[in-house]
Amino acid sequence: MANKLFVSTKDESPKMFENAFLDFFSRVPFYVPLIIFIPIITYYSYLSFEETGISVPQFAASVLIGAAVWTLMEYLIHRYIFHAHPTSDWAKKIHYTFHGIHHDYPQDSLRLVMPPPVSIPLAVIFYWMFFWVMKPLGILQFHYAYFAGFVAAYLIYDMMHYASHHVPMTGRYLKMVKDHHMKHHYKNPEEGFGFTSKVWDRFFDTDFKED
Repeated sequence: MANKLFVSTKDESPKMFENAFLDFFSRVPFYVPLIIFIPIITYYSYLSFEETGISVPQFAASVLIGAAVWTLMEYLIHRYIFHAHPTSDWAKKIHYTFHGIHHDYPQDSLRLVMPPPVSIPLAVIFYWMFFWVMKPLGILQFHYAYFAGFVAAYLIYDMMHYASHHVPMTGRYLKMVKDHHMKHHYKNPEEGFGFTSKVWDRFFDTDFKED
């Protein structure tokens, strides 16, 4: 089948690295991000009130803005990093490690959430990026809440991504998320880069075209 977009739709986890240590850490049970990031979200939410003294409405607004920004980052990372088209052999190998294998084995339940060696450094990078943007703007008091909202939205994305492959999705929104993502896997992987929202696919004209 020339246009087949996957190798297997079984829940199987192929070997990625010859090194057993590296290969072990390439697999992540879905609950690992919960263990790592719920305490982080809780801690920065606490700091928002304890150290900055922002009000509850200010906290809620900052969290919502952070979550909204995540949806854009989710789209951009997926489209321009995970779906880049490298030409060198080493870049192709890195690309396959990060995302290509997910398209070959979309039902691999141990490679559906971001591994901590990737998610934790990215969280640190975004934390400081937000800090250095907000500081000169004089809005640093909202930094903790904004970061908590950003990370919470990432965590929701990770859990929903796992669920879209392995859990029945009910309700209008969840069905939309699953349908959109399945089209990305099985109809056209060069469209439908958004996951938690279709807004950016519509904005950047990468939503699925009618057959």
